[in-house]
Amino acid sequence: MSLEELIAQADERGLAVSGVACLDRCVPLLGGDDEALRPLWGTLAGGPSDGDWGEVLQQTREKLDAAAGEAAGGGAGEAAELARGMLATAPLDRSGTALRQWADGCSAGALRIHLLLDGGGDAEVTDLTAARREGGTDGLSPLLAAELRRQTAVLELVAAHGAAALRSALEVSTEGRRVLRAAVSRRSRRDA
Repeated sequence: MSLEELIAQADERGLAVSGVACLDRCVPLLGGDDEALRPLWGTLAGGPSDGDWGEVLQQTREKLDAAAGEAAGGGAGEAAELARGMLATAPLDRSGTALRQWADGCSAGALRIHLLLDGGGDAEVTDLTAARREGGTDGLSPLLAAELRRQTAVLELVAAHGAAALRSALEVSTEGRRVLRAAVSRRSRRDA
């Protein structure tokens, strides 16, 4: 299935995990450390009415807003803005249409971030839209193709295993965060 189809068919947990995973991979752009989203991940084990998603989300926003001054600069400006937008638009209620729109927006935003960090231009945005719709990675830059695969893997894991897939989804996200951190570092050195 394509990424668009997986998002369209995902349940509320799948959508929340997908959005948090995209945001988690982009947390280096927000000045956050590897544990910045750990409490938010913790709220995903229960159902939407369990836990305190909204409260933890608000605390996470405050923590990352405070760290924003330390966020990566140099060439990552637009990418950092996209990541901040992903965090800012997260719904305080972990259900409904707003959650689906947020997960879809996070998916597109994270892919756009990877495209920007890989030096892709506007011509590749069309390829990006097609890749989300068709599920293929042919012709995409390595960084972008890897992010598309990670997003697909997270959604497939949660669809197949529910809450039991959270650890695996977090591992996929952690790997992606390391890759993005290295890409930001390379970009900063190149632009310096």
